[in-house]
Amino acid sequence: MKNNMEDIDKLIKETLSKEEAKFYEDLEEQNVLQMLTGLFHGKNKWLMYVMNFMTLIFFALFVYCLVMFFGTDQTNDLIKWGLGGLMFLMALSMLKLFAWLQMDKNALLRELKRLELQLLSLSGRISE
Repeated sequence: MKNNMEDIDKLIKETLSKEEAKFYEDLEEQNVLQMLTGLFHGKNKWLMYVMNFMTLIFFALFVYCLVMFFGTDQTNDLIKWGLGGLMFLMALSMLKLFAWLQMDKNALLRELKRLELQLLSLSGRISE
């Protein structure tokens, strides 16, 4: 299957102009680290910075609640610090889920751009 995909990529690159071929090269599949750094590019990069800052704050508050939970003997305080820790842990999970969904969205957009270039290449071949 890999050879078949490489052949298709080679055919597409041959039909595209140099600028389009360079753009096509930039749309290659990314690893997780490249996807993570890709979150901090574009129009909403400020939102990702704010969300990562909030992640650090929520994590620090979760650790504080955890320390206070294990440092008390009273049942009411155990419930209070335990629920506080769970709330901060849920907030952390939601922020991480949002980041993973953004990474998935960026991967889908990259694949759509690849598909558009493939259609452009195909339409160029048909018109010849």
